[in-house]
Amino acid sequence: MNHKHALQHPIFQIISEASSTLQIDAYVIGGFVRDYFLERGNAKDIDIVAVGNGIALAQEVSKNLPNQPKVQVFKTYGTAMLRYDDIEIEFVGARKESYTENSRNPIVKTGTLEDDQNRRDFTINALALSLNQANFGALLDPFKGLSDLDKGIIKTPLNPDITYSDDPLRMMRAIRFATQLNFKIEDTSLNAITANKDRITIITKERIVTELHKIIASKKPSIGFILLEKTGLLNYILPELTALKGIDEIEGQRHKDNFYHTLEVVDNIALTTDNLWLRWAALLHDIGKAPTKKFNKKVGWTFHAHEFVGSKMVFKLFKRLKMPLNDKLKFVQKMVLMSSRPIVLATDVTDAAVRRLVFDAGDYVDDLMTLCEADITTKNPKKFKKYHNNFQKVRDKIVEVEERDQVRNFQPPVTGEEIMKTFNLKPSREIGIIKEAIKEAILEGDIPNEHDAAFQLMLKKGKALGLKIVDCRL
Repeated sequence: MNHKHALQHPIFQIISEASSTLQIDAYVIGGFVRDYFLERGNAKDIDIVAVGNGIALAQEVSKNLPNQPKVQVFKTYGTAMLRYDDIEIEFVGARKESYTENSRNPIVKTGTLEDDQNRRDFTINALALSLNQANFGALLDPFKGLSDLDKGIIKTPLNPDITYSDDPLRMMRAIRFATQLNFKIEDTSLNAITANKDRITIITKERIVTELHKIIASKKPSIGFILLEKTGLLNYILPELTALKGIDEIEGQRHKDNFYHTLEVVDNIALTTDNLWLRWAALLHDIGKAPTKKFNKKVGWTFHAHEFVGSKMVFKLFKRLKMPLNDKLKFVQKMVLMSSRPIVLATDVTDAAVRRLVFDAGDYVDDLMTLCEADITTKNPKKFKKYHNNFQKVRDKIVEVEERDQVRNFQPPVTGEEIMKTFNLKPSREIGIIKEAIKEAILEGDIPNEHDAAFQLMLKKGKALGLKIVDCRL
């Protein structure tokens, strides 16, 4: 069957003409073809396989394009890339691959299109459309990838044991595609992932995190995390999560399985936000529960200070996975540290407590509320409604308090310089004490967040500390 209509973009005709000039065959393969059959919209990446020199083809294509875009050549991999019309096009010569045990980087030899399709990770990614003038648009589907697309199946073209052992990142990719497309990994393939799970240790942390990001960013992330746990991969990547699995029972008292609860929270938050780091916060919000779990005869199971412990664990986890140790880390830590605050507040929504929440959360207070709402996983409709109503009261109170008291990103109305000038002080402990007293008074609602009221309190506090006023405008 011919699929010329898939190749309507002018770039395909230009590649076809360039390959004809060089007298080599060329095919579009992989994600573009898969997504065309899945009707997943316009691709921004196109992979071209040349049965011959891929770099030479890229250079010939560039010559025939307006403005002759720059060709980036990656000699080590025998690939080239150019950008045209907001599309990234990668060219590679058809190749055979063989692997050594301790690296996912293959030894590459020139090969046929068939060799190239054999080396692909999954049947759904081995589909190719011809760009040759003799059969432009013809589908080459040696592994029944189209049938697997229809059935929603992820399977490898060749023996999955070899495919996963050769390049263990493919295990993560299988799970990522299953999550993104809501496909099923074929049983033989799934068992092969379990059998080869320890091979994931040869993969760089950065590559693993790229796949994790894609799983977390998908519509229903729990699909991926359940598969990662089932195959044993999760224990190598995020042991902090597998530690949450299971339910202990002492004297008839049980606690919920925090692993499955966490996945529900991540799925909930995925319905309301695309913020990747807020989704990470949902994934990690309870990791402190495993090391803090204790049984108390009077009150049952406790997880004291799990938020504080969890926020410290987030730093170690980010460091281990070579994730960014910057404001992204600080954001996730803050969300984990504060994840229970609005829950405690929800039953007694006082102005002072809301002021403190806004002061501590700053610009992230809305994200924190979104996380707490996602944390409601009760199956009891009455409780579900009650908790959501309580959180709405907190949100309303935040708006009210914010408009009146302006404590988000709070700056004290009286500066350190003003205190030093008033009492003729050098930098000292007393300045900190006075500033803290003003901050506390504003947060408690004892004084308004205004300069004059804060100045009067400064004078009073200074007097109590035995300080002499040397410069006062009053």
